Amino acid sequence: MKKFFPIYVRIPVLFALFFIAMEFFIDSGDRPAFIKFPIVSLILLLFLFLLIAMEVVVKSTNNVLYSLLTEEQRKQKEIEDELPFTETAFYKKWMQKLTRSRKIEEEGELLLHHDYDGIKELDNVLPPWWVYLFYACIAFAFIYLVRFHVLGHDDQTMEFEKEMAEAKIAVEEYKKTAPDLMDKEKVTLLTDAAELAAGKTIFETNCVACHRADAGGAIGPNLTDNQWINGGGIKNVFNTIMEGGRAGKGMVPWKEIIKPSDIQKVASYVLSLQGSNPKAGKAPEGEVWVDENAPKTASDKNVAAAPSSEVLK
Repeated sequence: MKKFFPIYVRIPVLFALFFIAMEFFIDSGDRPAFIKFPIVSLILLLFLFLLIAMEVVVKSTNNVLYSLLTEEQRKQKEIEDELPFTETAFYKKWMQKLTRSRKIEEEGELLLHHDYDGIKELDNVLPPWWVYLFYACIAFAFIYLVRFHVLGHDDQTMEFEKEMAEAKIAVEEYKKTAPDLMDKEKVTLLTDAAELAAGKTIFETNCVACHRADAGGAIGPNLTDNQWINGGGIKNVFNTIMEGGRAGKGMVPWKEIIKPSDIQKVASYVLSLQGSNPKAGKAPEGEVWVDENAPKTASDKNVAAAPSSEVLK
């Protein structure tokens, strides 16, 4: 056996098996188990070194025993060492234990008194490896039944759902410190109630001094009408909040105070107030803004196609 698996092969294989077993049986998350659980790794390594020490002791003992053999016994051992693996005593011993096979010469002892057109039946026992595997399957089924159907442990679906929930929490935590990549080209109008509510909170904290709580306008312009100084629509409003208004007399840029994704929420909230007509709102300023990329309605198409004389009417 040692001829086919020398010590320089067995030791790395043992190391690999130990750490593979750790990864298989221990849920370590993103990091390797032997790093996340150093105490367990240390215990396994100590056990492995114990096995290596035992290997050295056994090898030394074998060398001593070999030195005590007679010349004839040494030659016999050398002959046995040169045999193929399938011819070694170790292999034959274990194959006999696993199969309990009988020699062909013993066939007469196994014959049953059954004869079907010359076909005879032998009373061979089931191979032990098959019997042990059958018992192992029964034990596994029992453990599975108790664990998942009696004790109610997590099955694969529940484990997946829990891991997804944990991942979602981790993503939200990451977003708190992650670089914000929102800009004028990527920004889109938000309509989710929770996001608009967050935008309202930011607006009430930072913007009411100039635009009033109802966005009707004070020092700053009225944000509820359809006229805009720097252009309307989500992209223009987002850019105005980010970069500021007119140089020297407009709104200051907020990009150093409010992160871009929150500016998107504020801009979306402001646009949700269009047409709310607050009481005592400030007079419109700027120009009426029309989204050139918006789809044309049927009435717009008819007006565009009508003769100029009819439009004037």
